[in-house]
Amino acid sequence: MTNALPDALDAELSALLGAEGWRTDEAARRAHGEDDSRQWAMPAAVATPRDRDQVAAIVRACRSHRVPIVARGAGTGTAAAAVPFAGGVVVSFARMDRILEIRPGDRCAVVEPGVLNGDLQQALQPHGLFWPPDPSSAERCTIGGNLACNAGGPRAVKYGATRDNVLGLVAVTGTGETIRCGGPWTKDATGYDLTHLVVGSEGTLALVVEATLRLAPRPAAQAGLRAFYRDAASAAAAVSRLMRQPQVPAMLEFMDRAAIALLRHQGTEVPEAGAMLLVEADGDHDTLPYALQALAEAAEGDGLLELDVAADGAARDRLWAARKALSPALRTIAPGKINEDVVVPVSRIPDLVAGVEALAAEAALPIVVFGHAGNGNLHVNIMYHPDDPAEAARAQAALPRLFALVIALGGTLSGEHGIGVAKREYMVQAFDPATLAAMRAVKAALDPDGILNPGKVLPPA
Repeated sequence: MTNALPDALDAELSALLGAEGWRTDEAARRAHGEDDSRQWAMPAAVATPRDRDQVAAIVRACRSHRVPIVARGAGTGTAAAAVPFAGGVVVSFARMDRILEIRPGDRCAVVEPGVLNGDLQQALQPHGLFWPPDPSSAERCTIGGNLACNAGGPRAVKYGATRDNVLGLVAVTGTGETIRCGGPWTKDATGYDLTHLVVGSEGTLALVVEATLRLAPRPAAQAGLRAFYRDAASAAAAVSRLMRQPQVPAMLEFMDRAAIALLRHQGTEVPEAGAMLLVEADGDHDTLPYALQALAEAAEGDGLLELDVAADGAARDRLWAARKALSPALRTIAPGKINEDVVVPVSRIPDLVAGVEALAAEAALPIVVFGHAGNGNLHVNIMYHPDDPAEAARAQAALPRLFALVIALGGTLSGEHGIGVAKREYMVQAFDPATLAAMRAVKAALDPDGILNPGKVLPPA
């Protein structure tokens, strides 16, 4: 494979897509060569199809010339999954942004991949429904991108991540064939579950051109609480209590001592503590007070320093303002950040935080931990100065030790960001050879020439 675009392919796709849908100028190529991983590579061209037939034609044309294809949403991913390192054609779904159907009676919506998550939520409001995945980039990320990396967010503890909220897909495989899997139903024992295989595959198996999404009723009321603990072990014990009792929290977020210190430095009014939990309940107005009381009782226990309850909207918004302020505030520590979204069993959160604290001390670098405690999905942020070669080297050296710790604790590499190239080399630690071989066999079946997002997810055999 090469980044040089064959003249015949250029002419064919230019005729198919027109000047607006086929771009080979440097500005367009550069704009579509990067994502939030801060890595980039220059593609040979950018295709912006209007419909599924054009997508299939693009794939067939590229396959005939063995030209790589990288599907792209809004570029908010952090694992470099949308970066075209092999060159070729970036397929942007920006013009396939229609909400095709909203079916309240079936609690589903049918959308094209370019629809923004935030726009879909706005369209669903009059129907009293919402789509549960809520990544931090929800206002600007696309449904297709959410599908590609199995995006999650704080609500996943109760409602599940993207994969749990997709009923069916229409997708184009690496051979240019269009497949349909699943549909507007919630029960299905018919054949292989290709829908949930494609979700999370980061554009390496097929290009999604339509998705049928499972919707949930919008809760009538929401309330939250904020609990401060002496140390991470006390907070993690509270997480276990919270997850054992019958009332499932709508959100359950963790912040370690370093995250709390950062909030205080930014002027957020929070006390000094070893850890903090943000907990939210949702439901109807009659049952919500009882649910919140149950969560507050579970949050109490050894090591609790302070507990605040926010039963009204404004107070609740203040609780979550601190959580939302964390990611931007990290850059005040250092301009370089390695953000890994690892997952461990909830009961092993104290061991993870203790291990990260030891790693930070040994690497002589600040490492900040926060995230979705109810799933055991924590964001470990290794902060460093890129212009300091010694710090940059220590940060990179800390990464394999972090993943080794996570795997030793019975965890996994990613909860919602995906693998891309950022974590590809660690897949051999997470899976045995037979499992990786099965994954490669699936890839070969759906993309026999290896043109779809080559070099991503799976390490070389």
